[in-house]
Amino acid sequence: MQKDVKNHNYELLNIATRDVISVSPTTSIIGAVELMTKKGFRRLPVTDPGTNKIIGIVTAGDIINFMGGGEKFNLVSGKHKGNIIAALNDSVREIMSTKLLTLKESAKVIDVAATIVNKKCGGIPIVDDEGILRGIVTERDILKVFCETPNYLSVSDIMTKSPHVTSPDATICGVTREMIKKKFRRLPVVSDDVLFGIVTAMDIMKYVGNGDVFKEMVTGDVSDVMSVPIRKLINGDLYTTSPDESISRVAQEMIGKGVGALPVIENSHLIGVITEFDLVKALSIEKNQG
Repeated sequence: MQKDVKNHNYELLNIATRDVISVSPTTSIIGAVELMTKKGFRRLPVTDPGTNKIIGIVTAGDIINFMGGGEKFNLVSGKHKGNIIAALNDSVREIMSTKLLTLKESAKVIDVAATIVNKKCGGIPIVDDEGILRGIVTERDILKVFCETPNYLSVSDIMTKSPHVTSPDATICGVTREMIKKKFRRLPVVSDDVLFGIVTAMDIMKYVGNGDVFKEMVTGDVSDVMSVPIRKLINGDLYTTSPDESISRVAQEMIGKGVGALPVIENSHLIGVITEFDLVKALSIEKNQG
């Protein structure tokens, strides 16, 4: 569906994705990850196959938690005794999040933006009065609405300064643990004070979903996978911005390039990171004040 982003008075379903793909709770974890990778989804609703009522959601964050970053790794280390292949073939109900934040169809865009900012969530399912899944709205959907709002802020006003970084030789295990512990979706990768790239939860998930993970298999144990250096997951496309760039321009650039964050470079050095969340927060505040 074509989303007209010029009208700020739209109700939620006018900007959200309506034809939402969902999976049943018995879908395998690897099946869900492959679908998310193929479609470029950061999150995938889990619905009851009989009623289409939403019962959970699985995100890229859940996947990296499962792979070694957090408590969901217990499925691998405990139930499947380290056998990552067996764990990947278990059902998605084992790792999906069931504490759901949902929205009603009547919600207004400005209120949704406030919810995303206050709850620090990247996307929220939309349900009707019966709990049946009707759509999903994301930070990027909100950003498309707000990015044309006139403002006077620059990147340096809202970016995260001196961001936490990792090295190209850090292992997937170390990076997933750091992401879960610090609640990061991405980490800049720096080597000898030079920006090497940026690694995201999506990159790690895609490593599983596109089949690359199986190329590292020797014993079938999860350690085969988690000891791989993060440099193997970083693609060649690295987009950056500068601290004096306007946030409206950066928002449009992120939307155009389909990225969720841009490293901020000054004098060839990484000085910050600006994300979709930062932009939604800043632009929604300006819109409320306006």
